[in-house]
Amino acid sequence: MSAARITLPLYRHLDRIMAGWHRLTDGVLDGYRPERHYMRGPGPKWHAKHGAAGAIL
Repeated sequence: MSAARITLPLYRHLDRIMAGWHRLTDGVLDGYRPERHYMRGPGPKWHAKHGAAGAIL
């Protein structure tokens, strides 16, 4: 039995483990938090275009 026959299944198994590990850590360590980038309302360009008539709250 050759060494390649023995190590190939091991490498495939380790590749699956590493792929799963990367998916797990990417999800946990993702720095994007949408709640930090929420819209706070119309900006200055919107107010310039709509004026006082568009600012009904």
